[in-house]
Amino acid sequence: MSREPEADVPDESSLPGVLPEALFTELVAFRRDLHMHPELGNQEFRTTAALKARLEAAGLHPRVLPAGTGLICDIGTWDGHRPMLALRADIDALPIPDTKADCPYRSTVPDRAHACGHDVHTTVVLGAGLVLADLHRQGLLPRPVRLLFQPAEEVLPGGAVDAVAAGVLDGVGRIIAVHCDPRVDAGRIGLRVGPITSACDRLEVTLDGPGGHTARPHLTTDMVTAAARVATDVPAVLARRIDARSGLVLTWGRIEAGHAPNVIPQHAELGGTVRCLDIDAWRGAPDQVYAAIDEVATLHGAKSQINYVRGVPPVVNDEVVTGLLRESMERRRGPYSVEDTEQSLGGEDFSWYLEHVPGAMARLGVRNPSDTTHLDLHRGNFDVDESAIKVGVELFTAAALIDAGGA
Repeated sequence: MSREPEADVPDESSLPGVLPEALFTELVAFRRDLHMHPELGNQEFRTTAALKARLEAAGLHPRVLPAGTGLICDIGTWDGHRPMLALRADIDALPIPDTKADCPYRSTVPDRAHACGHDVHTTVVLGAGLVLADLHRQGLLPRPVRLLFQPAEEVLPGGAVDAVAAGVLDGVGRIIAVHCDPRVDAGRIGLRVGPITSACDRLEVTLDGPGGHTARPHLTTDMVTAAARVATDVPAVLARRIDARSGLVLTWGRIEAGHAPNVIPQHAELGGTVRCLDIDAWRGAPDQVYAAIDEVATLHGAKSQINYVRGVPPVVNDEVVTGLLRESMERRRGPYSVEDTEQSLGGEDFSWYLEHVPGAMARLGVRNPSDTTHLDLHRGNFDVDESAIKVGVELFTAAALIDAGGA
């Protein structure tokens, strides 16, 4: 991707809240430490302790969330009237191995990796908080800001549900977040008004029936065939019963049946996800999925049990808050630092906050323009161009300075 003329980039020295080079170096080290010590959802005790210690060292007063992981930290004092701007980060990792070779900060925990960029999100909000705390001491922060470090984003229905119940949005008028995007160059962000992610639910199906000898399938329920038909036919049935414009997709990630080549099993299991672009179609999805699975399973003589786990609705970006992020980025890095982004089929529990307050999520570019490896999220080799940390910090800092009026 070609670079735009430098003349279009603002002079950062004239803007408050620029990330000092020494702090940027510290933040890179902090991110690498998190990357080396990933923790799964609701187990982020080390991460929480590290954040708490650094915020306290800056003279702030973080409060750990009731479950013992995650925390909030206010910069400035809420007066009970003018609402705060919240900056949200998710702090958990994924249960997959880190497969990066020759990387000095690769995960030291077996089968655990920050393969979704949450270590970057966490570091960005921490860095923004440290910069904003300094601006607050100088009397330059127009209104209080809340830092929200949320656990368990990867655990359906998401740690945001518990965070909201714990009162993290009390006094908050707007909330913003970023998510790493390996398709966007570092130095840029992607924005979209309206839905930017999809709904995401989890589905587990068990099938049962009389097993038997593979020599006599007519005397049994051919469970392997039944499972295969559920796997292939149910998505096809849904595609004909639900408006294609809703973008509902059932995708299987697991199928298990049998242990011997000459034995028809009595039991089979399937697991997958249901993703949907449209919130109304998402609300009606469980009934449609139940009916389709029951019909196909019954046709092949299998009894089905279905565990449909509600996940998250789509993240729907508020127009005004998305405009705030656009203005903030353009003031920092010029109009060519913002690009339009598509709605993805990925799920994000940031959506639960938007059920209560307006907000927006930006795609934070983390791709090194010279990199040809095409790294992707949720892969063991995922990594980022760490200059994105500076971009994220200054995006949030600018948003806090511009957002003087509030919601």
